[in-house]
Formats: sequence, structure tokens, C-alpha cells
Amino acid sequence: MENKYQKVKDGLKEDIISGKFKVNDKLPTESELMQQYAVSRYTVRRAVGDLESDHFIYRIQGGGMFVQDWHKDWSTPTDTKLIGVITTHIADYIFPNIISGIDQVLSQAGYSILLSNTHNTHAKERKSLISMLDSKVAGLIIEPTQSALPNPNQDLYQEIRDDELPTLFINAHYPSYDFPYVDTNDLISEQNLVDYLFDLGHQSILGIFQVDDIQGVNRMNGFVRAYQQRPELSYMSNIIMYQSGEDSQKLFERITSYLKQADAPTAIACYNDQLAIEVIDFLKSQQLRVPDDISVVGFDNYKMGEYFTPSLTTVNHEKERMGADAAGMLIKLLNREKVESITYEPEIVKRHSAIQKN
Repeated sequence: MENKYQKVKDGLKEDIISGKFKVNDKLPTESELMQQYAVSRYTVRRAVGDLESDHFIYRIQGGGMFVQDWHKDWSTPTDTKLIGVITTHIADYIFPNIISGIDQVLSQAGYSILLSNTHNTHAKERKSLISMLDSKVAGLIIEPTQSALPNPNQDLYQEIRDDELPTLFINAHYPSYDFPYVDTNDLISEQNLVDYLFDLGHQSILGIFQVDDIQGVNRMNGFVRAYQQRPELSYMSNIIMYQSGEDSQKLFERITSYLKQADAPTAIACYNDQLAIEVIDFLKSQQLRVPDDISVVGFDNYKMGEYFTPSLTTVNHEKERMGADAAGMLIKLLNREKVESITYEPEIVKRHSAIQKN
């Protein structure tokens, strides 16, 4: 079945070639084309953009769209081989490694990448998606934004699917869309990490999870499942939930309230390594020794965690491999080949921030 974008493009092209619109005739406005074809503005823009690149259409700023002299030989390369990559962040934490893995594979295949980040807000995700569609990228690799919350940008994702633009997700995926993905088994990995703390003799454990991302929700569920399988300890579990952008001082105040309890936690399981490093710094400021007084574990195997004092016990994240696998899958999608989603089963990285409870 012909997708919406192709329908608009082919319809306009046929009207031009058939002579319905002659050279230099003014074409209908974007709004009129949206109404005529019952499509969104982004579909019209993509179709018109292709016809402009193919020299069927030219634009006059503030004046509209007109028919180009399409009989003329305009022979110039138009295939930019540009891939859009949208992540929640770019410059810090594990993202440079993921992007590096993507770039290595795509560059070898002759593609360039266009980067954008959402700072984990839906408004910026929308701007990023619109920018990518306007740039006529050949495909998209997207890390979902606040993936555990309702997404107000479903119209754009529907647009991407209707246009059959090769797209896949990394780190998480929106279950309402059938795009392939590369992610991590966060639930089982966190469950294994908490079981490891149990094996070290810890029973009262505080879990701190970011719950506007599906990764955080799954990790929290893994924490809960570990306690469910040890019903005699279930009453000793404690959880703090927070969302991205939340004031860290309030988070530390909530941690302090747990530390003051009679059955204070002897270990803290953090949403990721970035948070774990902040928590360790906070505990040191409270004159608590890590791991002697309290153990702390993270998630993602952030490179800095290896050199932090104490070195951080964590769960591995495939990073470069994830980027490379995602890029390889996207190339297959561009070649109209079938792909299967990938879910990693990472190992615990045992270091010095978690020790046997005395």
C-alpha cells in the first residue's frame, strides 16, 4: 500500500508532468495540500522537499511554491545519505560511546549522522523529530524520551510509520509502535544485582529509581521482584522514586530520612552510575564511609565509575556495541531487509563499593 508521503509526492508530480500545473505556475499552499490529501504538514513538507530536490518545484520566500522547469537537465547528486540520531543527552555519561558505535558503522557504509538531543523532555523531542523530518534524513535512530509517560508526539511517530521511514529505538522503546529496538533486560539485571547484595548479607536495601523512563521502571520492578522472592525480607525493602530534572537536594533529604531510621539501609541500589556517584559523595559529606558503613551500587558501567573511590559495583551496559548493532540494523532496514530486535543480558561488574555486611 502506498504511504501518505509517496501519495502526495506522486500526486503533485503527476499534476506537473500532465500539464495541470505549467512551468512557473503557483502551486496550492501547504494548508491546501494538507486538506486535499488528508495528511499532516510534515508529510506535505517531505513530499514537496523531495520534488524541490528533483527540480519539479521551487519556492519564493513569502510567495509560495511554483513549478520548476523540470524538462531541464539539473543533474546533481541529491542523495545525502544522512541518518538522524536522537538521544536524551549527547555530551556526557554513556552517550558518547553509543554515538561512537553508531558513527563507526554508518560511516563505513557511506552515511553521515545528524545529532540531536532532547534533554529528556517531550517538547525538545518534538523539535528534534520535526528537524529530522525537515532535513529529509534517510533513517532514524531514537532513544525514547520519558518513555514511561504518555507521549504527546505520537502524531509524529505515526507520521514516521506512515512514511515508512526506516526507524529503530535504542535503550528503550515505545510499546505502542512496532519499530525494532536495541535495549537491555533492565528488570532481570537489577534483580540479579539485588540478589548479589543479598548474597553479601544485606537485607535492608534502599532502591532509588527514575520512573519517567521505562528503564527506571523496569529496574525498580527488578528490585521489587528480588524482594518478592525473599518474602521473609520484603518488609525491609525501601524505594525512592524521582523524575528527571528533579531537585537533587530534595532527593538527598529523602535519603537522609531513611538513614535515620532504626533499621536504616545497609546498601543503596541506584538507578544508574551517575546517580550512584552523586549518592556516594553525599554519604561522604554525612561522614558515612562507603562501603564500610553502607554499600552502593549503580547501573550502566560508566567509565568514570572504575576510577572513582571506591570503584563502583554496577551492571554492564553495552554502549559501543549497542550503537554498532543499532547502526547495522538500520542499514538492513534501509536495504529493505528484515531485522530482529536485540535485548542484552548484561553481567554484574563487581568492584569495591559493595562489600560483605559485617
